[in-house]
Amino acid sequence: MLTRKTLYALKALSILAEDGDRGLVATCELAERGEIPRKFLETILRELQQHGILFSQRGPGGGYALRREPGDIALATVVRALNGPLPSVPCVSQRASSRCTGCNNGDPCSVSKVMKELHDATARVLESTTLLDLVRPVRQPSEHSVAAAYSI
Repeated sequence: MLTRKTLYALKALSILAEDGDRGLVATCELAERGEIPRKFLETILRELQQHGILFSQRGPGGGYALRREPGDIALATVVRALNGPLPSVPCVSQRASSRCTGCNNGDPCSVSKVMKELHDATARVLESTTLLDLVRPVRQPSEHSVAAAYSI
């Protein structure tokens, strides 16, 4: 599950990606346009700045802007900046110190195998989707293609 913090961050970053040529956007405007509580957004934006995703300038005319092009910022980068490694069940996580109860003998259980597939698929989508993908107009899928539409 993505946290509310991450969803708000993606919303704010989408606004900045849409306004890329405009320059700095004030926190109060981001909060209003994204319908995000301002104090919570301020915390999120500072954290994104510390991770090199945003540039900020204080004072009159100040605000936030993306540090890189929207097409160069994968959603996985944002999720990891705010939450650490992508979430997974303990027996799928490479950092987990304990196995789940279904994997006692060291072999993954059937649930673990499905959870690993889910984790890997989620990671692939987050790694291959950028902020630019969030703000591009959604294309209508052709008869022969499968397309996913993302919205926040």
